[in-house]
Amino acid sequence: MKTPISRFRTVGIYEGVSYLLLLGIAMPLKYMFDMPLAVKYVGWAHGVLFVLYMVALLHVTLVHRWSVVKVAAGVLASLLPFGPFILDKKLLREEELEAKHKSKQKQVA
Repeated sequence: MKTPISRFRTVGIYEGVSYLLLLGIAMPLKYMFDMPLAVKYVGWAHGVLFVLYMVALLHVTLVHRWSVVKVAAGVLASLLPFGPFILDKKLLREEELEAKHKSKQKQVA
């Protein structure tokens, strides 16, 4: 987690998992089995991770000067159940291209 993108990707994965746990496990436990405690704790964790995700998105936006479209994609990804994982795949490619570009610049120098 050395770069803003890698930190954003990591937080995104945790946020995505917490969202799936909330939707797939905690909510059914609450409404089907009358066990609201799961939503309380998983929802709380997801809320904290969502805030961290938005902070990481702001940080990566400022450092890499992301366009409004990329920021909107990041926000939209956080609202869709599998969105963070799809975005992560695209960010991984971007990170790999950036690493290759830096590697080539070091070879030239």
